[in-house]
This record gives sequence, C-alpha cells and structure tokens, in this order.
Amino acid sequence: MRILHTSDWHLGRAFHRVNMLDAQAEYIDHLVATVREHAVDAVVVAGDVYDRAVPPLAAVELFDDALHRLAGLGVPTVMISGNHDSARRLGVGAGLIDRAGIHLRTEPSACGTPVVLSDAFGDVAFYGLPYLEPALVKDEFAVDRAGHETVLAAAMDRVRADLAARAPGTRSVVLAHAFVTGGEPSDSERDITVGGVAAVPAGVFDGVDYVALGHLHGCQTLTDRVRYSGSPLAYSFSEAGHRKSMWLVDLAADGTVTAERLDCPVPRPLARLRGTLDDLLADPALAPHEDAWVEATLTDPVRPADPMARLTGRFPHTLSLVFAPDRAPDDPDVSYARRLAGRTDRQIAEDFVVHVRGAGPDERELAVLSDAFDAVRADGAVREVAR
Repeated sequence: MRILHTSDWHLGRAFHRVNMLDAQAEYIDHLVATVREHAVDAVVVAGDVYDRAVPPLAAVELFDDALHRLAGLGVPTVMISGNHDSARRLGVGAGLIDRAGIHLRTEPSACGTPVVLSDAFGDVAFYGLPYLEPALVKDEFAVDRAGHETVLAAAMDRVRADLAARAPGTRSVVLAHAFVTGGEPSDSERDITVGGVAAVPAGVFDGVDYVALGHLHGCQTLTDRVRYSGSPLAYSFSEAGHRKSMWLVDLAADGTVTAERLDCPVPRPLARLRGTLDDLLADPALAPHEDAWVEATLTDPVRPADPMARLTGRFPHTLSLVFAPDRAPDDPDVSYARRLAGRTDRQIAEDFVVHVRGAGPDERELAVLSDAFDAVRADGAVREVAR
C-alpha cells in the first residue's frame, strides 16, 4: 500500500504578518497532484490541520476544498486533530464525511478503533491517535498520573489489543501528534510540556508497522518506522534550513517500510542574516538573498538610523529586525530578551527566585512551580476546547 504522510498544515497561519493562504492553497494543489501522479492509495494527515481552535473562514473554506478534491480522487484520507486544532470542531460531521472516504479521528476514546483499508495483500489498519492533552484524557485512559508518556502508552495498549484480535498478517499504521524523543523542534511549535517533560520515547509505539507523526515542523526520521513529515511550509525563521517535504511510504505485504521524500512548493526562501547594517548592505555574497524573506540581526554597537528602511532598499522582503550588539552575555547592557532567549517559563521563574532571595527553590518548591505551570497550561487547553 502506498501512503502519503503529511501533517501540520496550520491553515490560517500567517508568517510574520504575511498572509500565507495563497501559499497554503498552492500546497493543497501540490498535494492533490502528488496523490494523482504517484498513484497514492491513502493519505494520512497527522494533526494541526488548522492553526487555532477557531480558524478564519478562509481557512475553513480551503480545508473544505481540500476534502472535496481528495474525496473526488477516490483516495481514502485519514486525519487526526493536533494540539492547535479544536478536536470537537474538526470532528463535526465525521460520521457523514466518513462515507466519502475522509476519516476524521478526533475522539480519544476511538484510539483503538481503526480505519481498515485493503490492498492485494490484505488489510491495513490505520489507528488515529489525536493530540492527547494529559489533563483532559487521564480519566478516559484511567491513568493515575497525567503525563504525555502515560496517556500515549495507554492509547497504544488499546491499539495493540485491537491489532492482536485481527487476522494474522494485518498490517498497521498509527497517526499520532506528539513530541517524540530524538525529534528536533523549531520556534513555531506550541509548547506541550507537562511536569517538565514534553517528549515521549519512540518505544511507546512498538508493535506497529509505521508511525506517521505530526507536531514537529522539520521532516525527520527517528527510526525506519517512525517519522515526522514536518510542516509543508515554514512558519518561523528557525525553519530556514528545513527542506519542506512529505513522505511517500510504501508498506509491503510483510510490513516492510520504504520511504521517499517528496518536496513541497516554496513560496519564497528564508534567510537569516547577521552583521552590521553597513556590512549587510554592502556584502556582494548576500545577493542571492535579495528576493528572500529576511530576518536581519544587526550587531552594530549603537542602533543605526532608519535600519528597516535602509535594509528593505536592498532586501525588500525583510520581515524581522533584531538588534544584538556584540557584547558578552553577562554585560549589563545585554537586553532582557536576549538573557531570556532559549529559557523555559519554569527556568525563568527559578531564576527569579534566585534573584529575590539569593538561593534557588528546593525540591518542594520546584514541585509547586511545576504544578502551577502545568495547571495554567491545562486550563488554557480546557478553555480553548470550550470555545
């Protein structure tokens, strides 16, 4: 069976205030053409179809267009909700849409109930594990401790139990939206840390033939059977080095996996430039970036006059301007933002405790901080689901 693995469309998302809807529509055109050109048997979309729980109307219309076109090809499509989606909204009408060959899996309770497709060699069971917010699904999976590994392990127990009851030789594909250990994040994914832990081990998914992951925006191979497709478009400058693509996966009769990366259209390349303003404006080696979306980091010791106007004279698509004078990290003039760069909310809170009383939090206080941050994040997830 030939499977096209994609994820993280983030329909409705902008890139530094640039409307990406046209680029997203171009990607949908490419997706449909790829399905036709490569004789794909099934499409899997591993979550984050939308960028937010209540997407703009134009994004919903584009999604509707994608569903109609995929259904028109007669190629089954299996989709799960991600941490950016509203599972309840995305799943509206799933029963009816299912009849058109578009299978929306947004309910945690249905993790062990697959979409079963067949080829010349028998059945392939597709199990959809939507994003499982631990605070919201711990009762469904009867786990004592709400953590990503715990709830995913419980969901996979249901998958393996169902698979064991099926005919010998039934092949299996799992769609999941999670941060799996070994994956490389970027700046554009929403933090899903619970209890100080965001990642789960790949071993959680043992026992199935292929795991189609979503959440991380870079295309990655964790094992031959566990892969991220990544987002089809770049949504932050941290993705400047990404090669945006999808996985074309061939699942053989014995469950063996072979996979090929298929490139996605690039609306405009990204460039991260660093140096003094005069150097950026004069360096001939930067000529290839003059048509790119640019993030410019200026290292001038004193902020120059009209930097954006001067930069856009050479790089008309400059979207982000950062000031980072070359100074030692402990220099008192280093900006607050630079001192906090790369630190989690919990680490910042711990630093504040040190600053106020001269000593860091003890184990009990660390637990209180961790619980407080988890409660705030879980409350935000509950509120978003209820919108």
